[in-house]
Amino acid sequence: MKSIENLSINIKNKAIELGFSGCGFSKADFLTNEAPILEAWLKNNQHGSMQWMANNIDKRLNPKLLHPGTCSIISCIHSYYTPKANQIVEQAPYKISRYALGRDYHKVLKKKLKLLLNYIETEIGTQLNARIFTDSAPIMDKVWAKKAGLGWMGKNTNLINPKLGSYFFIGEILVDIPLAYDNPMKDYCGKCTRCIDACPTQALTPYQINASRCISYYTIENKEEDMPISDPNQLKNWIFGCDICQEVCPWNRFSTETLEPDFYPKPHIADWLLAQKEKEFSETDFKELFMGTPILRTGYKGLIRNIKAVKNP
Repeated sequence: MKSIENLSINIKNKAIELGFSGCGFSKADFLTNEAPILEAWLKNNQHGSMQWMANNIDKRLNPKLLHPGTCSIISCIHSYYTPKANQIVEQAPYKISRYALGRDYHKVLKKKLKLLLNYIETEIGTQLNARIFTDSAPIMDKVWAKKAGLGWMGKNTNLINPKLGSYFFIGEILVDIPLAYDNPMKDYCGKCTRCIDACPTQALTPYQINASRCISYYTIENKEEDMPISDPNQLKNWIFGCDICQEVCPWNRFSTETLEPDFYPKPHIADWLLAQKEKEFSETDFKELFMGTPILRTGYKGLIRNIKAVKNP
């Protein structure tokens, strides 16, 4: 079997070969520092109606409970940034978050993480007790990626990488072997508060977000029939998600264009968004138009509600 150091280097190299933008390792331990922060956030109901955030707190804070036998967490980040997505968001009368304009990232990342896991098992010559996650379980992915040295937690609560900005996805592999663990990165937000100042709904305070006031929450997680916001003008024409706190972040001038074709905006969605006409469509049209994208998550009625809110504030 290869040494831990050599194996760790090989895993990182393979991750890059598979298209990931970065890979790092952290030791699976109870999140002592994060526990009181999470508990206070939930106690203050800043998760809104996202009850799933309050479920399985023990597993969310301790990966060994989430997947018994876990020794290490392999965190991978993958850029989804494209200049085309910028163009669409800037020009379209209705705005959809950049990450949702392409194929559903869950499937793309999961496939690549499986290939990485297969590689590791081949390298060590045995099957691992492992589990793959792509924003699909109670795991604090940004925290583990931070511990793995892949960035720092910005004041907008997004993970920021100095060479990538924040337009990237995060995925993990929980494994039962030790690895050469990385060190967390220094926080380079400094005195900047552009993200906080730019948020139309005042959802942000330094390093914390009141999710129940976030435009992404209003347009995706919120299941109410009417938009629960006092001033719909605050939506700023976002009908799915919101990128404002990322758009103003100085570090995103370093965003690296993705090498993954699946993350490029789907042409038919771009055409639909850029068309200067009424967005009237049936539920069948909705499913056909957004099949295989994260936009299905909001549902037909939810998207219609969002369009009406920004159309007639």
